[in-house]
Amino acid sequence: MSAPLDPPPALVMPDNLSVVDEQCAQPARNQTAARQDGRMHTWDPMMAGVVELPNGRTVRGRSLRAGPPVGDEVPDFGIYLTAKPHAEAWESRWVAWPDFRVPRSATDAVAAIEEAFTRSARMKVEIACGGGRGRTGTAIAILARYSGVPAEEAVEWVRTHYRSGAVETPWQRRFAGQVAITR
Repeated sequence: MSAPLDPPPALVMPDNLSVVDEQCAQPARNQTAARQDGRMHTWDPMMAGVVELPNGRTVRGRSLRAGPPVGDEVPDFGIYLTAKPHAEAWESRWVAWPDFRVPRSATDAVAAIEEAFTRSARMKVEIACGGGRGRTGTAIAILARYSGVPAEEAVEWVRTHYRSGAVETPWQRRFAGQVAITR
């Protein structure tokens, strides 16, 4: 029987705690609220769907049809823009928003997008809808407005920085540029 390996010098473990127990006791990588080092926990800007807003915050747009994220792709918080209620295993908020349309409640949508903007300063936030283009692009255009992009430039900004086909319908374009936001 071989002798147990000594833990690395930086790791001090009580005698009754195994290496596996120590690893499990560490906070999960995507649980920003539990972080004790005070650092921000944001997206890798090279990850697919991640867009950097003009103020330096990052958010990720995603298609729900692509399947659930895994590993480093799991967000801390998500806004889900679907016609029927949607929830994930992580903290999330649902906005009633039918495909190719505008949200059923502009007030609810703007409140959720504002929450996403606020959380994006310190967390991995994602915005997602069925295809990740129309509703998601519209929400990211509004996030860009919160970040300082003029309303009349928000749709072009999201099409340049996120996806060229983002914000699919005329009423989504109108909503992105005309909905009232507070800053």
